[in-house]
Amino acid sequence: MAEHNYKFNVSMSCGGCSGAVERVLKKLDGVKSYDVSLETQTANIVADESLDYNTVLEKISKTGKKVNSGEADGKTMPVEVAAAA
Repeated sequence: MAEHNYKFNVSMSCGGCSGAVERVLKKLDGVKSYDVSLETQTANIVADESLDYNTVLEKISKTGKKVNSGEADGKTMPVEVAAAA
């Protein structure tokens, strides 16, 4: 089964901020591994093929942290979260 590599630049000012991002990733089905770094302001995620970029973006955004940029499998992606219909 193929997998996705997602990378996000997230504004995090303290350990609580990075902890909040880690908690949502830990609970998200389809996440194989993740590395959240307060120092580099990044969240790197390895996910199952079934977990799409927008779902991960939405979960990180719901922590209240600003997502500055995102990549999916090396390709730059938008970081605007679509409003719920």
